[in-house]
Amino acid sequence: MVSSTTIRVSKDTLEMLKRLRDKLGADSLDEVMRDLVTEHRRTVVDEAFGLDRGRIKSFTEEDRGEDRS
Repeated sequence: MVSSTTIRVSKDTLEMLKRLRDKLGADSLDEVMRDLVTEHRRTVVDEAFGLDRGRIKSFTEEDRGEDRS
């Protein structure tokens, strides 16, 4: 069961959310806010790891700098 709650936003913010909902073709303001949170999380991760994205690979035995024989 999905529970809901009420949040208070300014009228300007509500209008911005409605315009974004229409632009994105979202079904609800809840969906718009979830998309915004998801996009923010993705941006934070990209900022932290974006430079090496796709170039990072697992370490191999050859990567060790010492003799483990």
